[in-house]
Amino acid sequence: MDWQVHRREAHALGRTQEYLKQIVYGGNDGIVTTFAIVAGFAGAAAEGVAQIGGLAVLVFGLANLFADAVSMGLGEFLSLRSQHDLYRSRRESELREIMRNPQQEQMELFEILRQRGLPAGEADTTAAILARHPEMMADLMMTYEFGMQDPDEENPALNGLFTFGAFVVFGAIPLLPYFIYEPTGRTFMMSLATTFSALVALGLLRWNATGEKLLRSVGETVLVGTVCALVAFAVGWIVGG
Repeated sequence: MDWQVHRREAHALGRTQEYLKQIVYGGNDGIVTTFAIVAGFAGAAAEGVAQIGGLAVLVFGLANLFADAVSMGLGEFLSLRSQHDLYRSRRESELREIMRNPQQEQMELFEILRQRGLPAGEADTTAAILARHPEMMADLMMTYEFGMQDPDEENPALNGLFTFGAFVVFGAIPLLPYFIYEPTGRTFMMSLATTFSALVALGLLRWNATGEKLLRSVGETVLVGTVCALVAFAVGWIVGG
């Protein structure tokens, strides 16, 4: 059975939910990173943001946007590839342990099952049955002993692509006013408003995918972005002032 198809059809698990981590991570970082450029320029302007050329804001903002998006996407790709390698290496080691010392591994599995709520008799019987199936036993030990989930169903290239895409799409939003208007204090305030709207939209996307409380999903997303933006503005003001 293709479990990915099954999850989409039987449990209505969409692409947003499948790649929620990458979308939220890339989107939030894109918004904050790009607005940090805008806020840094605004904070560094000794007599107002009008001193900063609109072209300079766009050049630095776009260069930073795409450079960081590529870095984030490739970083996600390499990170998941590393997880795959680590999981396979650890699982092979666990299989060797099962073959070399089956009684010890069976006892460990018995303790895991008992700690997770099975009565001692049932845990002992279950561990004895699973000990006759080393591959399945190794999978359980990887999950419950090492806390590692099988990453084979995750595609490193797609994860990296979703991270890159979310970073670019959300990260471009703080720059939109500078494509249209001259770089005045009013333009900066418009960028601030669009950044806030982007953070709210990302929070709403998170809420829609997870079903968690609306206030928590949106509030946490906006709060994290606001803190980072304030830091960027403060550093620009301190350095430029």
